Amino acid sequence: MAAHQKNMILTINGGSSSIKFAVFLCDEKVSRTLAGKVERIGIPGTSLAFTENPDASEQRLAITAPTFDAAGKFLIDWLAQRIDFKTLRAVGHRVVHGGPNFSAPQIIDDAVLAELRRISPYDPEHMPAEIALIESFRAQHPDAPQLACFDTAFHRSMPRVAKILPIPRKYEALGVQRFGFHGLSYTFLMEELERIAGTQAARGRVILAHFGSGCSLAAVKNGQCLDTSMAFTPTAGMPMSTRSGDLDPGLLWFLARTENMLPEQFHAMINHESGLLGISETSSDMRDLQARSATDPRAAEAVDLFCYAAQKWIGSYAAVLGGIDTLIFAGGIGEHAPNIRARICANLNFLGIDLDAEQNASNAPLISKPNRPVSVRVILTDEESVIARAAFDAV
Repeated sequence: MAAHQKNMILTINGGSSSIKFAVFLCDEKVSRTLAGKVERIGIPGTSLAFTENPDASEQRLAITAPTFDAAGKFLIDWLAQRIDFKTLRAVGHRVVHGGPNFSAPQIIDDAVLAELRRISPYDPEHMPAEIALIESFRAQHPDAPQLACFDTAFHRSMPRVAKILPIPRKYEALGVQRFGFHGLSYTFLMEELERIAGTQAARGRVILAHFGSGCSLAAVKNGQCLDTSMAFTPTAGMPMSTRSGDLDPGLLWFLARTENMLPEQFHAMINHESGLLGISETSSDMRDLQARSATDPRAAEAVDLFCYAAQKWIGSYAAVLGGIDTLIFAGGIGEHAPNIRARICANLNFLGIDLDAEQNASNAPLISKPNRPVSVRVILTDEESVIARAAFDAV
């Protein structure tokens, strides 16, 4: 990539065990020129996969990165061989939690970084790693402006009744409320819905289903989020790859008494040992579970539970919205698992949801039958482009 190119935006999307990245040229429009992902950080098989342009084939490097910090430093050095950091307009970071104070994207200075550290306990699965990435860029390229874009921002419009958690009111002063996550993905999905289906569709009654490693749904009406399945942390809501989703809170006390389980052990269990992995006892990957379902009852039950939970959330959000006009599937499962989409939608005909089997099987953009009350769509989400546009506008 030529070093003289200007208005470049680097986006960093740090997860609990991976880092997605992309480089965009921002002229008349935002266009991606380099993209990739560091996967399986801290476990055997860590690799960096990348494409030099949207039409190129993927290349993959095996790397050694025993910690998230090591992976971040490796990525920064690797990127420095391909781009001139002096030409960067900004580095845009996905930050999962904005806490009660951050909604709009923020230029990262000492005060913002201090607040991110303060609210880090809100999401110990993501925030420390994301802060470490920000600090690594600051240390190695202090002149590159950095911007934080928050997953929680999309949900700030929720009515108060959807934000309140039914525990003693005094904890609200500590910032305990329903925040919601996957907001950058939801922002893209709503923008894309308006682009492909028009303003009327985007202003209608929309249920967004982001089903990937992490899973959540959101109910949107008139372009505003009314409710979402994740809550104070991303562990709430749907059962996910390794996260439990909603649980009876009495389970913690029961396991503490019967298993001598400590709070940190419970936290590790519900975030890393539960969900699809916990039920199946074999895999957190929906592709593996579908392949094994015919012969492994545990895998079959994991898939059953996932689809059942999704049906319940869609039904409840249809009630919140007073009906439904559009259902959108996104994320790794939502975009690439037609059997799962079909099973989720199978009992929802009473809402006007009726899939076209052939279109669904081919992962077509529109998978509902013609002239049905509800349009069911598959949209490939793109959080990085949302970050890039925000960074370009802000700096």
